[in-house]
Amino acid sequence: MTSNSTRALKNIDWLTVILYVLLVGFGWLNIYAANTEPGVPFSLSMDKEYTKQLLWIGISTISIGFIFLIDSKFYVEFANIFYIITTILLISVIFIGVEVNAAHSWFQVGSFRFQPVELAKVATTLAIARLMSRFQFSLTKWPDRLTLGALWLAPILIIILQNDTGSALVFFAFLIVFFREGMTPYILLFGVIAIAVFISTLLISNQLILGLLYASTIIHLFLKKTGKITFIAIIVAIAGYTLMAIITRASSDTVNQYQSMLSGAILSSLWLLYNALSKRLKHILISLTLFWGAIGFAYSTDYFFEKVLTDYQRTRILVMLGLKDDPLGAGYNVNQSKIAIGSGGFSGKGFLQGTQTKFNFVPEQSTDFIFCTVGEEWGFIGTSGVILIFLALLIRLVILSEHQHSNFSRIYGYSVAAIFFLHMAINIGMTIGLAPVIGIPLPFFSYGGSSLWGFTILLFIFLKLDTNRAQLIR
Repeated sequence: MTSNSTRALKNIDWLTVILYVLLVGFGWLNIYAANTEPGVPFSLSMDKEYTKQLLWIGISTISIGFIFLIDSKFYVEFANIFYIITTILLISVIFIGVEVNAAHSWFQVGSFRFQPVELAKVATTLAIARLMSRFQFSLTKWPDRLTLGALWLAPILIIILQNDTGSALVFFAFLIVFFREGMTPYILLFGVIAIAVFISTLLISNQLILGLLYASTIIHLFLKKTGKITFIAIIVAIAGYTLMAIITRASSDTVNQYQSMLSGAILSSLWLLYNALSKRLKHILISLTLFWGAIGFAYSTDYFFEKVLTDYQRTRILVMLGLKDDPLGAGYNVNQSKIAIGSGGFSGKGFLQGTQTKFNFVPEQSTDFIFCTVGEEWGFIGTSGVILIFLALLIRLVILSEHQHSNFSRIYGYSVAAIFFLHMAINIGMTIGLAPVIGIPLPFFSYGGSSLWGFTILLFIFLKLDTNRAQLIR
């Protein structure tokens, strides 16, 4: 054993390793429970999912050994090469891959399938960490912003072309990392507003959306102590609304409420823009950008919802928001999942005693909806325990990231934590009806070699970097 390997074993964060083993072990038990029929003895036949998962656990363990044998600087030097290779794989799978659940994102060799997006998460994390840790890189410089944006968006666009919107959504976890490294919080704010507007366009009228956005902008400006300018803006808005209402009433005998409100908002914004430019009031410019960006997003939502999303995806979103009842169609999985979790009660029905699990009421029981197996057989105690272990892992990753002397290691560590967090939040949210069903796995729990291998590599590269936390890895 080399001196580097000896030092790595000595400095490895064993608490994180223990949390990893707990998650993988408990995950396998639930995969076994989801695939075992009453009265059928344990078997190592390769047609069993739990046997295949054991094989992938073994392969993941071997990969951990290789990760620790490699010098930490290797991951920096070859980050861009990994990124290029995985990008080629992502493009190739569109043309030569197989289609699974309407997504063209899998390579298949015999009975085994491999999803390159799992490796793309690792490669993108390495590439972003290398770019952002580069000397003199700054999120305030437009060339650096554009380079980072291209590096981040490229895999997202390719994965969307594979019709795998769920996996593409995971890459938005990097926004958390960008924010940690100095990205303006207004981008995150705009993202939150965009989500709120998207949901609002499905629930309420355009007039009400416009009114709420305008009122929020006015309140924000008042809080920024621009009372006189804002008060005049309100008067201008009322005047613009009244004028347009008179015009539309004269031409059609009815008042076009939305058109009138929009006219008032435009005139009011022009007044605010004039004051922002002449008096150099940056906060007014930001407020106007957020306001009109949200209005533009609201206009594009209908097109995206009707033209980009598939019928099944639209139905899932409408079911989640309670706008459509489809208990035997798009809402079936979630409905059965909630029944399974609810039937577990406080302490669960017991290991291998779940009826929803045993009789296949929940589709994708061992993959996307593995959490409902935990809920049925282990109850509130089991589900709470799983969530607490995940939270402990996330907190530990953040603590370790903050202890890194190397910017590369810190950025990589935060990226790992962000990806795990988004996977956990969305997957558990899917099973209890708080998030749309978009088909992403629960880390270390869901059945699948690609995901287990990808998450393991993602985590243990960071643990390898952490063994050199006192060094500047460039």
